[in-house]
Amino acid sequence: MAIGFMEVELVKAKGLQNTDIFGAIEPYVVVQYKNQEIRSSIGNSLINDSTDNSLYYIIYVQCPFIHIHRNDAEKGSNPVWNEKFTFRVEYPGSGGEYKLILKIMEKDQFSADDFVGETIIHVEDLLALGVENGAYELHPCKYRVVSADQSYCGEIEVGITFTLREEVQLEEQEVGGWKESNYDY
Repeated sequence: MAIGFMEVELVKAKGLQNTDIFGAIEPYVVVQYKNQEIRSSIGNSLINDSTDNSLYYIIYVQCPFIHIHRNDAEKGSNPVWNEKFTFRVEYPGSGGEYKLILKIMEKDQFSADDFVGETIIHVEDLLALGVENGAYELHPCKYRVVSADQSYCGEIEVGITFTLREEVQLEEQEVGGWKESNYDY
């Protein structure tokens, strides 16, 4: 069994659906691997996205009791995190499922946080190649974010690196179901 560290680089998201009626979405990500869980900070809004050269204009809509920015629904839907998280990984390990789950949540001030969507990344091949080569990297790329009803609700950019740290050797070698013994007959 090999032990190493999987580093998850949470870069940014784009086109996330706003779950709030009023105000901007304040998204954060809960990153899970097996029984380990880490929460990101709330993403910074990406107002001028150089990838599509769009600029969001603020247009004020006046209501009798409240003032709402028309682009509030768009604020926060393109968050930037640029954060890294590290998980301890055993490969092959118990439990057989090698899934990295990224749950995008929306911070609510006065109620429970809302589920926006999630991405599941299968990392078994990454781990196997990392054990074989000492390290392996998936450069940041975009993954689809799906809501609870499995409909598309944006994309998230994530990079993953696995680095082998140590190999755990069993004290007794098992061969064909029998344990080898140092006892001479």
